[in-house]
Amino acid sequence: MFGCHLGRLFGVTVAGGSYQEGLSAIIQGVPSGTTFTEQEIYGDLLLRKPGADELSSPRKEPDLPVIYTGLNSADTIENAGNKNRTNGTPVTILIPNLDRHFVHIKQYQDTNRTPRPGHASYASFSKYGPDDDAIGAGIFSGRYTSAIVAAGYIAKKILSNCGIKVFSFVREMAGVTCPEIDYTEAYRMTEAYKNMRCDYDPFYQEIYVKNRITMEMRFLEKMRIFSQIENEIDAIREKAPVMNQKEIMDNYEIHPVLNCPDIDAAQSMVDAVNKISSTGDSAGGVVEVVAQGVPAGLGEPVFYKLDAELGKMLGIGAVKGVEIGAGFKVKDMTGYESNDRMHSENGKVIFESNNAGGITGGLATGQNIVVRLAVKPTPTIDKKQNTIDKYTLENKELAAITRRDPTIVARIWPVAENYTALVLLDHLVAHYGYQMLRNKM
Repeated sequence: MFGCHLGRLFGVTVAGGSYQEGLSAIIQGVPSGTTFTEQEIYGDLLLRKPGADELSSPRKEPDLPVIYTGLNSADTIENAGNKNRTNGTPVTILIPNLDRHFVHIKQYQDTNRTPRPGHASYASFSKYGPDDDAIGAGIFSGRYTSAIVAAGYIAKKILSNCGIKVFSFVREMAGVTCPEIDYTEAYRMTEAYKNMRCDYDPFYQEIYVKNRITMEMRFLEKMRIFSQIENEIDAIREKAPVMNQKEIMDNYEIHPVLNCPDIDAAQSMVDAVNKISSTGDSAGGVVEVVAQGVPAGLGEPVFYKLDAELGKMLGIGAVKGVEIGAGFKVKDMTGYESNDRMHSENGKVIFESNNAGGITGGLATGQNIVVRLAVKPTPTIDKKQNTIDKYTLENKELAAITRRDPTIVARIWPVAENYTALVLLDHLVAHYGYQMLRNKM
């Protein structure tokens, strides 16, 4: 496959599949001396993993990461204090598949002759032939996004050290839209939601808080623990604290299921999705990503425009549209309405609107970068659909018997957040380098 790499100066290559041994992310360009832990990375991975709430597939993958390369295994000299710091070599993160039992594989084997409408099943068979990784859709499954989240967490942490913060939330789902909200409040609520999920996630508590896996362990030691965890998944899940909705809203001031910065809208979204799901169908929606603190001038012209690079988030499974700022609404505006007029205050440029979403000419303006992703309904549904036998081309009928998500929207936002961080950091490295050279002329 030629399409599994993103970035030029800070880049990530992903590999693996839904029912292979696992997935991996190889990240190049991580500065030496950077620190991060598997516990930190898992704090983001648990936000997109399945089986966490009523809006996700019942698959029980823990999505536990293992940092395999890129860190010093010991202090480089005695008492240097640089054990587990990055050393400039590529960082490899492995995410083993632990919930891939034969009963689920058999379900795919029984239905793989008949491509699932809305999936890549037919197209990938046409490209790769009968050896196509069709168990669980392989690299075309949403599971590959876990590798993006893992790599994007590292990018996000580096960006934070540079004064740039990236966050995301659900803007719309099942036809219900979140009202406009101040981004400072949206960021606060998103961070509170992440904290809540860590506090209530049984694997976070059992594996990391109790130190069953630590950064001091060698790889093979961790694999021994992983082998145990594979047989304890149900037992660990049973330890999950009961999510009392009122208690969560009182303590965290967020909705307990959905990362939407308006609690009433979030509940209406959940109710709407559950109503649709009860009929065997699924729902779509919109995810919004915001980046704050991005320096003006970040980006490149023509083929590497910053907004064009962010448009590559169409590569996230189920995303069918990406808009920047006002997006498609500009078609109904006049030039005067669309233009973001500016003035100077105390030596600073102040924009009077942000219809451009913080990017003009492919370069950042210094405003908030605002990106929205249109997410289609989950294609695996419990309704009869016309399809074909991909070997004989006979007409067939298909109904889902595999595990499915009522909506993917609630799991896409952490992917979009971390994908955006990957794009921004790749451009930031180039930006810093260019500006340093320019200042020496």
